[in-house]
Amino acid sequence: MLDLILLQATQAQGQGSQWSFWIMMILIFVVFYFFMIRPQTKKQKELQKQRDEMKKGDKVVTAGGIYGEIKEIQENTILLTVAKEVTIKVDKQSVYIAAEDAQASAQK
Repeated sequence: MLDLILLQATQAQGQGSQWSFWIMMILIFVVFYFFMIRPQTKKQKELQKQRDEMKKGDKVVTAGGIYGEIKEIQENTILLTVAKEVTIKVDKQSVYIAAEDAQASAQK
């Protein structure tokens, strides 16, 4: 009889620890989402919005550190003028608005 009571108490403790395990896992996921996933997606949306708003004449920087001015925007590529009579073709996803242009547009 005593063995049966101890067995039931042990099983109840095991179920309680299962619930606490799942609660902790959910809390870890929520914290992970709000501190890592959500800010990153927000930053990506903002960057995509900047890329969609680029126009001819904007000063930009490529991911490789090349500064230039947009000459032409195509569907997936951009033609950049980097020096007099020098034009390069780069992928649209590797181009960022130059810092001085970003500050000027923020002040307007």
